[in-house]
Amino acid sequence: MPKSLFISHGAPDLVIAGTKATEFLKDYGRRWKTDSKPDAIVMVSAHFETDLPTIVADPQPDMIYDFGGFDPILRTLTYPAPGSPEIAGRVAEALQNASIEHAVMEKRGFDHGVWVPLMLMLPDAEIPVVQLSVQPNRDAAWHIELGRALAPLTEDNILVVGSGSLTHNLSELFQNGLPARDSVMPEWVEQFADWTHAKLAENDFKALSNYRERAPHAARNHPTEEHLHPLFVAMAAASGHSNEKDLNADRIHASAEFGVLAMDAYAFG
Repeated sequence: MPKSLFISHGAPDLVIAGTKATEFLKDYGRRWKTDSKPDAIVMVSAHFETDLPTIVADPQPDMIYDFGGFDPILRTLTYPAPGSPEIAGRVAEALQNASIEHAVMEKRGFDHGVWVPLMLMLPDAEIPVVQLSVQPNRDAAWHIELGRALAPLTEDNILVVGSGSLTHNLSELFQNGLPARDSVMPEWVEQFADWTHAKLAENDFKALSNYRERAPHAARNHPTEEHLHPLFVAMAAASGHSNEKDLNADRIHASAEFGVLAMDAYAFG
């Protein structure tokens, strides 16, 4: 089992879509034998945005259907995984040890960045899930530090999962009406995905932390940054403060949906 994952969660209906990304997530979860599953998951979703890193300590999170215009059946789906006040406390302790100011929230449900990928990977919903927010007004370097703070948890069979999207420009997606789901990826999306893959393979944290200036078409692929921030948290959680050259970044999936959504997934560590 890796120390951390980055998953591109796509549109909310990914869970019923039957696309390449859907089938990948189902298959990836099936590969985990019972004795290799994590004891808990710390989930960092692009759809949980706060000024301070915020940890959800709810023992039984509800559901959040944070979307409209999709198949109504999606609003009947539930993911009844438990939360864990104990693991939430350990996340808080890890942030405190890294001198990162944070907050704890007693009640917040699972948004679709949480339940869509987990419903596909781990449908039994038996593993406790604790949510941690991203900070939309902070940069990649900040989220790398946030991930590093979580590194001690990964040594105790706690999996850190960043859930976002390798590319995410909804304005381009909808500008001429919704394209076909299997539309060809445009060059400006492909170039960004290839650059990111190359820098992860090279363990080039400096380039990645400055991706806004260095990656091709960075602002076009991410007009806002919250969907890429979970990648930085996940990769840094696997490396901690050790030699970044030791990071093992494995691209475990690559596909595209609607052309402009790169659905790449990475396992780290």
